[in-house]
Amino acid sequence: MTKSKTWTQKGFTYIELLMTMGILVILISMVIINLNPAQQFAQARNTQRISDINAIVIAVTQRTADHQMGFEEDCSVGAIPAIAVKMTSDVGGYNIASCLVPTYLSLLPFDTKAPGAHYTNSTDYDTGYYIQKSAVTGRTTITAPSAELGQTISVAQ
Repeated sequence: MTKSKTWTQKGFTYIELLMTMGILVILISMVIINLNPAQQFAQARNTQRISDINAIVIAVTQRTADHQMGFEEDCSVGAIPAIAVKMTSDVGGYNIASCLVPTYLSLLPFDTKAPGAHYTNSTDYDTGYYIQKSAVTGRTTITAPSAELGQTISVAQ
């Protein structure tokens, strides 16, 4: 009686490894394409812009309610302009911070992706947002011109 030797193979062949890696690459590519991280970040920034604008609109509304004569009552910047003007401490902008900070907002929100936008204090800031008040309806509108994904973001009070 002779014993036959059986050869047992352990591990994977190169073909099996290549097939597995190929399938993984395809699956990972599909997940990345579907998630699209750049678009997700842009959507998150747009959501932050909406939140910022809403906070400013609420602060303007509260100040207007506190001063029945209107927003500009004892506010050194004067009436909200009828044309869209950037809210900034720079010359030519609408310097709204002194009217809202710190009574209605702890600090003035700004668009992190707008060129030059920043907030150091009430005398050095650029929100990147625009404000205007309609002469016809009397509604105040705040707009985020740097919105992404082709969205137009504005809130009217």
